[in-house]
Amino acid sequence: MPEKLSNVTFVTEFLLMGFPGDQVLQRFCASVFFLVYLTALLGNLLIVTLTSIEQQLQTPMYFFLKNLSLIDICYISTTVPKCIMNTLTNSLSISFVGCASQVFLVLFSAGTEYALLLVMSYDRYAAICHPLHYEAIMNRGACVQMVSVVWLSGCAYGSLHVAGTFSARYCGPNVVPQFFCDVPSLLTLVCFGDEILEYAFIVASCSFVFVCFIFMVISYIHIFSTVLKIPSDQGRYKSFSTCVPHLTVVSLFLFSAGFAFLGSASNFPPSLNLFMSVMYSVLPPSLNPLIYSLRNRDMKMAFGKVFG
Repeated sequence: MPEKLSNVTFVTEFLLMGFPGDQVLQRFCASVFFLVYLTALLGNLLIVTLTSIEQQLQTPMYFFLKNLSLIDICYISTTVPKCIMNTLTNSLSISFVGCASQVFLVLFSAGTEYALLLVMSYDRYAAICHPLHYEAIMNRGACVQMVSVVWLSGCAYGSLHVAGTFSARYCGPNVVPQFFCDVPSLLTLVCFGDEILEYAFIVASCSFVFVCFIFMVISYIHIFSTVLKIPSDQGRYKSFSTCVPHLTVVSLFLFSAGFAFLGSASNFPPSLNLFMSVMYSVLPPSLNPLIYSLRNRDMKMAFGKVFG
């Protein structure tokens, strides 16, 4: 037994490979990332500001939207700034604790966002299928309780996966072929047999995500059946238009996460896996403000009122 342990080199830090290519291409990618990050940050901060100060946006839908923007700020700030800093300083290293913190914050943000999207689908269900009881169902206290559960569930989700991933021993090498610490890449570096706990957590979380997705589908089946019964075309359009941004965000989030899972489960080239990671970690936080502001009349009116 001592002989076997003496042949193992335990990892104390990781190397994030980041962008492929020479230094010029890496600097260019870092510049694009910086612009995307700045756009996402400003867009989400704008939504948080408008939904906080404008009286006409003090409704459950915009309360949830404000929380979605806060999650997106946390989501994209966890990975992109570190990647840009590493590229500009020609440094690849991230400490063991830093990597664990990054895994927790990414999964905390992703889990919280998914749970919030489920709550937002219930909000649309209550608004369209039970309009007379909407204010009683989605009162202020109920909304605060739902959002509290959403944030706590994201925290529990991130904690479980960090416990499962970093309770294992890392025998080396310590090279992570990504621009941030993600669980599938880290599991390839774990000592043989030590990854069982994290795989069990992944199976359990995938099952839970699927159950939540079924509830979301059931909500929208009821919504569509109710919308189709509305006699006027204008009424149908108005009801359906309130669901379009949420449906778009859900589709973007699930498809990007699906692509990432497909990449981690397949022997794709590292560059393609990197692209898929960008799809689910950078794209949703960047596009969510555009999806909700460009199609939303109330948001555009509030923007015009505040900024003249």
